[in-house]
Amino acid sequence: MENQNTEVLFGLYDDETDLLSAIEVANKEHLDIMDVYTPFPVHGLDPLLGLEESRLHQAGFIYGAIGALFGFSFMTWVFVRDWPTIFGGKPYWSVPAFIPITFELTVLFASIGMVVTFYTVCGLGPGVVNPILDTRITDDKFCIAFDATDMDEDGVDKIKSFLSSTGASEVNTKTI
Repeated sequence: MENQNTEVLFGLYDDETDLLSAIEVANKEHLDIMDVYTPFPVHGLDPLLGLEESRLHQAGFIYGAIGALFGFSFMTWVFVRDWPTIFGGKPYWSVPAFIPITFELTVLFASIGMVVTFYTVCGLGPGVVNPILDTRITDDKFCIAFDATDMDEDGVDKIKSFLSSTGASEVNTKTI
């Protein structure tokens, strides 16, 4: 379980270009960024933070393939083995008639599987309470957060001066 008494030192920025510039400077100075919070997706942020591409689309393909296989094999079992009925002269195993339901189950399994996977990986779900550093981050502010729990006074001063020099409109500390 994560430490619940983490002291976070963060700076709020008014513009995403200032945020990106600050992250570039932090990378050059080898500062350990805990997290970056933005009110909307910022293009170019992932490579600066060293984040890899999500593999959620691969999981979605696997879930969709399972849905297609399930739908097609279930209809095959029902119409060929369990309840073989000839409809209007069609054969028992009429593949073109199975395509719409197979497609719908592919989409259903892929979408539900990706939602469950996303929520599980991100640690979201019922009863989870995520700490909020500043309510303005979800509105119009951009934030770079540093873990200041084990920092000495010189380290905290270095981060504060970094945030001020890179254009942070506010520098705050909060225990979460």
